[in-house]
Amino acid sequence: MRHRQFVPLAVLALCLVQLSQPAGAVEQPVFAALPDVACTTAGTPVDDKGFLRLGGIEQWVRIKGASCAAPVIVVAHGGPGNPNTPFADNLFKAWEKDYTIVQWDQRGAGMTFGRNPVTDDTPLVIERLRDDGVELARYVAKRYGKRKVILMGGSWGSVVALYMAKSNPELFCGYIGTAQVVNGVGQRASYEATLALARAGGDADSVAKLEAMGPPPWTNPRNPGILRRVMRKHEALRTEPAPKAWWVFAPEYTTAKAEADYTAGEDYSWLQFVGMKGDGIGSKIDMYKLGPKFELPFYMVQGQEDLLTMPEPGKRYFDFVEAPRKEYVLVPRAGHDPNQLVLDAQYRLLKERIGDCR
Repeated sequence: MRHRQFVPLAVLALCLVQLSQPAGAVEQPVFAALPDVACTTAGTPVDDKGFLRLGGIEQWVRIKGASCAAPVIVVAHGGPGNPNTPFADNLFKAWEKDYTIVQWDQRGAGMTFGRNPVTDDTPLVIERLRDDGVELARYVAKRYGKRKVILMGGSWGSVVALYMAKSNPELFCGYIGTAQVVNGVGQRASYEATLALARAGGDADSVAKLEAMGPPPWTNPRNPGILRRVMRKHEALRTEPAPKAWWVFAPEYTTAKAEADYTAGEDYSWLQFVGMKGDGIGSKIDMYKLGPKFELPFYMVQGQEDLLTMPEPGKRYFDFVEAPRKEYVLVPRAGHDPNQLVLDAQYRLLKERIGDCR
């Protein structure tokens, strides 16, 4: 959820786009195609960004790490419509010495939306995003000489990533889901828990807003956003704050076009998620329908104070899952949005449970 996730490999192209170019400048390719020899040399840094053809359209991809010999992590972003790419250097800088981090703006989001704008009547389809992500995972595995990569997803990204894990487990050393979305059942519980906290804290303004719209289900598409803002307010009172510097956009994402594309993609994707009458993608998500069996290590990181994807339904789903190895990590003083405690828990799972993924 928001915090403001097949073309033959031989013909995939990653093209650099200068977002603030002088008049007449020509876009220069980073890769005309996959190299004949994969980059596997220890100590060779990776710092690539540009449009990669996935699912028949050009999608924005950011790849960075200190060594192309390192294990590769593919990250599915949340929202839908909230790419991590503008914040990737802020969030994952410390990880880059050990991992190559791959982020992409999903279709309908960020620079991918700017490259491929669509109207509100064009549906956003989870299975299409799943296939885009699988295609990306195959691309980076081949580019960096890996048999497998690591898969991560948070919030909405946990839906996209888990669909990827279910469909192509042979591609991944393991899955780490954070703030795992399970289904729509917890929406009323989230409303009630948030209202209780607002009442207990004497937050009359928030209580009035929540009581005015009443509990879900709703037909007003604004209501989920109102609830989420109140959630954030009360999560902030019970959690360790993330550094403000995390959410500062990298300079290349602050051009007028990049900002407009980010906002437009966010609006499109959020409307697709909630629907005009509460009938969007979010109302149809049910991860139980994927079945219990996952043929890869399965890990979940859950903020104890998360009011949106609450701990109880997440833990029930974790207990339902069957996997070769699995672990559930409940993080005190953490909510729905990531903070340093969440990143520390993810990193521990990467190092101690998934290990050297090649």
